[in-house]
Order: sequence, then structure tokens, then C-alpha cells
Amino acid sequence: SSGNYLKLNLKNIMKRILDRFINLYAVWIILAFVVGFFYPNVFMWFTQGSWMTWALALVMLCMGLTLKVEDFISLFRTPKIVVIAAAIHYTVMPLSGLLIATAMNLPTEFAVGFLLLASCPAGTASNMIAYIARANVALSVISTAVSTLLAIVMTPILTKLLAGQYVHVDAWGMFLHVIQLVLIPVSLGVFINYKFPNFVKKLGQTGPVISTWAIVFISGGIIAPAVIDGKDILIDYAGTLLLAATLLHSLGFGLGYLLARLCKYDKAEAKAISCETGMQNGGLAAVLARNSFPALVPLVGVPAVFCSVMQTVIGGIIASIWRYMSKPINSDVVKEKS
Repeated sequence: SSGNYLKLNLKNIMKRILDRFINLYAVWIILAFVVGFFYPNVFMWFTQGSWMTWALALVMLCMGLTLKVEDFISLFRTPKIVVIAAAIHYTVMPLSGLLIATAMNLPTEFAVGFLLLASCPAGTASNMIAYIARANVALSVISTAVSTLLAIVMTPILTKLLAGQYVHVDAWGMFLHVIQLVLIPVSLGVFINYKFPNFVKKLGQTGPVISTWAIVFISGGIIAPAVIDGKDILIDYAGTLLLAATLLHSLGFGLGYLLARLCKYDKAEAKAISCETGMQNGGLAAVLARNSFPALVPLVGVPAVFCSVMQTVIGGIIASIWRYMSKPINSDVVKEKS
């Protein structure tokens, strides 16, 4: 009937609008940065209390909703490639971050925030970049989940090792923060998806849209107090931080792809590992910086915002090039090379 046709047409239009909103993720982050810089009071309310903590927990919950028990079962069947992807991620990014922070002689606040960001897991936006690039999306999704769970241990340890030269790092306290911000909400999301799959299916694009808004507010909430309390140093080091973020994520994407190819994985798998290496969880880094290094707030969280912008821009450009150069593939199954 005409009524059902109209309803279906409106549903498709809404889906396209939401898809476009999610795909413009980088634009919203940049706008949050601009608004936070010129009109910091717009976001200052978000810095009060536990708004940022709850916002990031919501992002992690939404990530958990995208994962199925079957994803983890397939991981145990073919673990080698995922283990290699995680090993590349947790070596390339932290070592690149240390090299860049040392070579550019970043101030303590920015160095600690930058090294924390480099020690974080892959960001959920990596899955979108992998999809655009026609990479192995299944591998990307599973690798994001694995690196996120490994972050419970790896992020505190790596931050302690790398940033300990600048400031005392409470690795145990950071471990507890990661449990609160990552393990609990992701596990809850997986459980909800397992017990109520029809409900999760009806949510559709709701999760990614909520996650995008949450990251936008987290980014604005990091920049706003930095502008109010340290606008001069932020302006002085804006170019330096922009260059540092560009170098970090360029190395991540480039070395991630190169090392994967050296390990004899095909182009689709190598592109997925590249995306998982080059894309960091900027939201987690920003909130951890704020919660774990209160003496360095607000500047310690600023590198995470710069990196969130640049990784999405760089990733988007690389993904578009790869998409143009490659034919459509079907990569629903994670393959392991013998």
C-alpha cells in the first residue's frame, strides 16, 4: 500500500541521513574543537562531575553492542592473525609516540597526554575506516575488541614505562579506571546483544550516532578548560601538536600495513591491520588523562583531541585511496595464513 511505501521510504531516508552523520565524524570533531576554542563556555558544564566518564562508558557500551559471542568463538579458531595485529598495534604506536615526543621535546603536560594516547587501544572509528577502504572488516572488528580488552593491562603498563620519565604514573589506579571505562561497559554490551539480539537489531544506527555525539562532547570538554586556563601555551604549541599527531598516525597506518605484508597477509587483511594500528581510542585517552593525571589537567588531555582529528583525516584519505584502487571484496570471515 501507499502507506507502507511511504513509511519504508522515510525509513530509508532517515538511515541515509544517520549514515551521513556518522561518516562526517571528523567534521564534528573539528567543529567541537573550533567551538570549544572560541566559545569554551559551551562545553564547560560537561567538564563538571562525571559527565565525561559516563559518556565514554556509553561509547564502550555501544561498541559492545556491535560484538557477538560468535566473534570471539571465531577468534579462538583463528587466533594467530589477531595476535599479530595486537602485537603490531602495541609496539608501533607506543614506540612511535616515544620517538616523536622525545624528538619534538614536548612539554610535560603534552608529552604525558601524547604517550598515553599512543598506549591506548584501537578506536571504534577504525572499523568505519576499514569498511571504506574495502579491508577485511571482520578482522578489524575482532582486532578492535581484542586491543580494547588488552588495554586493561597494556595501557597502564605502557604509560608507566613511557611517561614515567616525565611524571609519576599510578599504573594500578589507571588499571582500575580502564576496568571501569572499558571492561564493564563492553562486557555489558556483549551480554545485551547475546540475550536480546532483536532489541539490538532494532536500535540500528542509534549506537554509532550516540557514540559520535559522546566523542564530540568529550573533545569539546577537553579543549574548553585548556583554552580558559592555558590559551597562550595551547596557541604556541598548536602547530607542534598538529605535526606530532600527523607523524604518529602516518607511522601507524604505514608501518601497520608494511609489517602485515611482511607477515605474508593479503592486502585486505593488511589494510585492516593498518587501520587498527593507525587509529587510536582518543576518547579513552582524553578521559584517562583527566582522571589519572589531575595535576596536569587541563592540558594533558589536549593531545588526544588533536590526534582524534588527524587520525580521522589521515585514515579517511588513505581509505578513499585504497577504495579507489581496489575491487569490492567479501570479507565476512577472518582467515589465518599458515
